[in-house]
Amino acid sequence: MPIATRKLSPGFGVEVIDVDLSTPVGDDTFAAIERAFYAGQVLVVRAQTLTPASFAAWARRFGPPEPHVIDQFHHPADPNILILSNRVRDGRPEGLADAGTYFHTDYSYLPRPARATTLYSVEVPREGGNTVFANQYAAYDELPARMKARIEPLSAVHHYGNRNNLDVATRTVASVLSEAQEASLPLVTHRIARPHPVTGRKALYAVNGSSFGIVGMPDDEARDLLDELAAHATRPCYQLSHRYDVGDVVIWDNASLLHSATLVDPAQPRTLWRITLTEPLVSAPVLARSFAVTGAM
Repeated sequence: MPIATRKLSPGFGVEVIDVDLSTPVGDDTFAAIERAFYAGQVLVVRAQTLTPASFAAWARRFGPPEPHVIDQFHHPADPNILILSNRVRDGRPEGLADAGTYFHTDYSYLPRPARATTLYSVEVPREGGNTVFANQYAAYDELPARMKARIEPLSAVHHYGNRNNLDVATRTVASVLSEAQEASLPLVTHRIARPHPVTGRKALYAVNGSSFGIVGMPDDEARDLLDELAAHATRPCYQLSHRYDVGDVVIWDNASLLHSATLVDPAQPRTLWRITLTEPLVSAPVLARSFAVTGAM
């Protein structure tokens, strides 16, 4: 059945209106939401009141959840929920305070990368705390033909972290892992010009954040190329910034976006729940035929 939507920006992003996620969404309604998601890349549903169970049920409709490697901040009701929070109780942090305050793609350091990430906003600061998204379809489409040809055969080498900041004492470093957590993550490779597993459209994939090299290329040359692509991919013309209200549910398409959290004054409480969904073990052509997504909103 049809759903009411509105655009969040001229380029990408969509809000779904008058949908209650606290109870199961019917198959026809969810199919319409899913089509809007793949067309809009970022989808927002406002004014929700969710339990851990209802939030997890919503997330699972998009794919299998993958618990975050930082397991000390898993929600006690569901380990698939990562608590993002700057609150401290009895001297102990209640959640991950600074999650990805640089452009990156979730789980691009895993062999089976993330399809989508969804956040539920529980507590918002008076100002700040936005998530900024950068459209990687548009960034790829507007590359010069010679650059498209250059990167077509290339795969980047990924591992957990932020190649632009390895200083664990700063707030913009990737969240620090324990030795055991770090050891659980192998090196992986993904294409730089990566066809979307559902829509088939090519996008720049994770050219900032966890991409540390390029297969078969000297480190300095690879770094220069990745930095050039990242500077292009994060230009303001490709960006959308979402400011959260309490009750916002936001879900974004990791295969076609970079995103960055923004820093929050530690004195202003902020809490969100996060679930990241990996790509299901279903072939892309089947999914593409099912949704018939063209990329137009």
